[in-house]
Amino acid sequence: QVQLVESGGGLVQPGGSLRLSCAASGSIFSTYLMGWHRQAPGKQRELVATITSGGNTNYGDSVKGRFTISGDNANNTVFLQMNSLKLEDTAVYYCNAAVVAVLEGRHRSLEVWGQGTLVTVSS
Repeated sequence: QVQLVESGGGLVQPGGSLRLSCAASGSIFSTYLMGWHRQAPGKQRELVATITSGGNTNYGDSVKGRFTISGDNANNTVFLQMNSLKLEDTAVYYCNAAVVAVLEGRHRSLEVWGQGTLVTVSS
């Protein structure tokens, strides 16, 4: 089994900053991509940012220039630094990871999702 544990969500004022963390654990052989998506009330889940094990990053248009994703490969952890937060950034932020896990002695490719952490931007 592979689990993702997110932390760092909370309440912040517009213009403020938050840092999210997500740690993957379990029977992981390798991790080749980790990232964040978000879902606001009444809206579809959307891409926030992803990072590959090689350090290549990809950002959703709405967060470019404000959010920065980084990773710690050795600890299967990904971070999301969120600056200049706006009201419209309010959402549940979900961590996800594409991993190769060892299950019953075999290597399996899995996509795993965390439970989500709430970020509320409000004055």
